[in-house]
Amino acid sequence: MASQSAPAANPPGQSTALVMSTVAFTVCFAVWTIFSIIGIQIKKDLGLNETQFGLLIGTPILTGSLSRLLLGIWTDQYGGRLVYTTVMVAAAIATWLLTSAYSYETFLLAALGVGIAGGSFAVGVAYVSKWYPKQKQGTALGIFGMGNVGAAVTKFVAPFVMVAFGWEMVAKIWAVAILVMAIAFLLFTKDDPALAERKRTGAKPEPLLAQLAPLKNLQVWRFSLYYFFVFGAFVALALWLPRYYMGVYGLDVKSAGMLGAAYSIPASLFRAYGGVLSDKYGARRVMYWTFIVSVICTFLLSYPATDYTVHGIKGPITFTIAIGFIPFTVIAFVLGFFMSLGKAAVYKHIPVYYPNHVGAVGGVVGLIGGLGGFVLPIAFGALNDIVGVWTSCFMLLFALVATALTWMHFAIIRMERRKHPALRGPQDLPELAEGGAPAKLAGVPPPAAASVRPKEA
Repeated sequence: MASQSAPAANPPGQSTALVMSTVAFTVCFAVWTIFSIIGIQIKKDLGLNETQFGLLIGTPILTGSLSRLLLGIWTDQYGGRLVYTTVMVAAAIATWLLTSAYSYETFLLAALGVGIAGGSFAVGVAYVSKWYPKQKQGTALGIFGMGNVGAAVTKFVAPFVMVAFGWEMVAKIWAVAILVMAIAFLLFTKDDPALAERKRTGAKPEPLLAQLAPLKNLQVWRFSLYYFFVFGAFVALALWLPRYYMGVYGLDVKSAGMLGAAYSIPASLFRAYGGVLSDKYGARRVMYWTFIVSVICTFLLSYPATDYTVHGIKGPITFTIAIGFIPFTVIAFVLGFFMSLGKAAVYKHIPVYYPNHVGAVGGVVGLIGGLGGFVLPIAFGALNDIVGVWTSCFMLLFALVATALTWMHFAIIRMERRKHPALRGPQDLPELAEGGAPAKLAGVPPPAAASVRPKEA
């Protein structure tokens, strides 16, 4: 996200800042989603129901989400190098202390502390964007967002550590890893160009209230809804899929964890490609692709396994409609791929519309998106307990993405009609204009005057 003055071309330390931020976010994300694996054993040890399990794995997401707004603002004020390091040290301490928990309540309390690792996203976005000009920020932030692959690291590695040494060893190893990353980040990165310039000139950062001013715009909250789905639902599924595979297809924890990783890896790595596409074709177009495909995928995944009986001529004919193991995995992969494109596209919008308030706007969008990762797993568990259908989680996601697509489409139509008043007149049926006026009198521009739709919205 852009600073108040555009960064110089390839400033010293630019590549290091991107690489170190991406690696640090990967480690933070691995810690942030640690309960997706160790939570399965804790559920068994404590005898938790599905709702309690959903709350346990979602609690770290709550802290990581609520902290993003403040951490984003602090990054704009004090620099990403300092704030990022502080976040990782705090998460390391909380993760180590997790091994001292002994009851459901103390696990929830410990999970709140572990969740601070998730706030690193807002820090990294504000820090990385200050190193790149606007036309390259989509790609840079897409690469940074690949750190979501940390969820796959946890799902792939943690089950083997947990089976061999217990869940406590998983927490200790993850704590040491994030502490080492914090030290490396502090040693090898530099202050971003905007902060370095402020230090050189003695300028003070923008006041808190001024940074929060853009949050009055409805557009910011519309972007937040988009991110609630593309990121919040991604995190929720990354946490929920191992449990889903075990419950629906009867897999063991190792196999379920690896399949959960198979979902998380492409949904993370392709985020960089989403940034490239957003820079090339525009974030609006990428968002349309994301939502349309997601509507189709969630609709297919939401259909419960059903037995049908047809009263045929020669007697009852019974058949079953259900999504098998392989089709489910393929559709989940496609859903994750387009979610990854959408995550990059949402954050491509922010530096375009709010170049001087990236920390605040990016923080609140990340906050709402992260809350999706907290609320949705709880909702998934509650729906299982109340409805009793495994696919109910995808029914909820279908309703969510259909709402987001509808709001986005009509918001874009309103924006274009405000910008181009001629579009308000009838176009497809000009004869319906008042008094049967010809098209040119009904406010319809001739084809040659048609405006080009802007790429961003």
